Parts: sequence; C-alpha cells; structure tokens
Amino acid sequence: MSDELWVFGYGSLLWRPGFDVAERRLARLDGWHRSFCMSSVHYRGTETDPGLVLALDVADGASCDGVALRVVPGQEDAVLAYLRERELISAAYLEARLPVTFHCEGGVEALTYVINRDHRQYAGALDLEQQARIIARAHGNQGANAEYLYNTAAHLRELDLADADMDWLVARVRELIDTA
Repeated sequence: MSDELWVFGYGSLLWRPGFDVAERRLARLDGWHRSFCMSSVHYRGTETDPGLVLALDVADGASCDGVALRVVPGQEDAVLAYLRERELISAAYLEARLPVTFHCEGGVEALTYVINRDHRQYAGALDLEQQARIIARAHGNQGANAEYLYNTAAHLRELDLADADMDWLVARVRELIDTA
C-alpha cells in the first residue's frame, strides 16, 4: 500500500487547495454528488445569516467529477493538520477516505470531506431557487457567498467538468444580484 496522500477536491479545493500539490488528476467519486447542502456559518455566512457551501452528499447512482490532488511527499502530516483545521471547523463535515477513479485510467483512495446529514448545518432539502437566493445575499469572514460559487464554477469550466446545477446557479445568482 502506498504512503501517498491524495485529496479529492470538488469545491474550493479546486481553486484554493492551501497546500503544495505534487500532481493533479481529473477524477470521479461514485455514489456522491456535489451539492450546496451545507449552511455556512463561518466562511460564507454567519450564525444569524447563513450562506451555503458545497459538500458531498450521498446519493444512489450519483457521481462527482473533481480533481485528485497528490500531496508533496513528506508534507502529508502538515497537510492533514491544515485540512482538518480548515474543513472540520464544525462537525458538519466528516473526514472520509474513498476510492476515486482517474478520468484516464486507474484510481486511488483519496481523503475527502462529506456532509454529516445529522448535523444542524445540513441543508439538503433546498431546491436550486432557494439555494440561489441564499447564495446571492450571504457574506462571511471569507467574503461573498456568490464569489465562492463563481470561483468554483469557473474552475469546473476550466477543467471541462460540466455541472448543470452549478451553471444554473451562476446565472440565477447573477440575475438576483443585478436586480437587487
């Protein structure tokens, strides 16, 4: 078994991993989908006016395309500590090691963060219109929720990873902000 640490990025890790990356590969995680299903009370919203951030939500027949990031050898412990501080700010995410498949061939087990459906920040019942309205207005200590959406969508497009829900949300959030 390899001692390499791979991290699966599907949201902000696409555009701001926060650690040195030795290798990037397009990858797919089956059984999960990228969703704005986590209320953000720290980074993109507040306790009194939560935003929404992406999480992996389990779903039969679903898959999520993203990027597998191989950590620079020798930096595994530091990266793991960094990611735990960043991602586990509350218990809304669960740390998991799940098999991802590379788009070319092969695959690895990758560290990823999935939604804890039992946590009070789980917001999986919101439809796209409700998500758009929250994202258009929310701000947190890392900035506007819309900026998070736009950055993620732009990086998915750059990687040629289609996400119809993300594209719809970008258009609708821009419309809401422009008419506000």
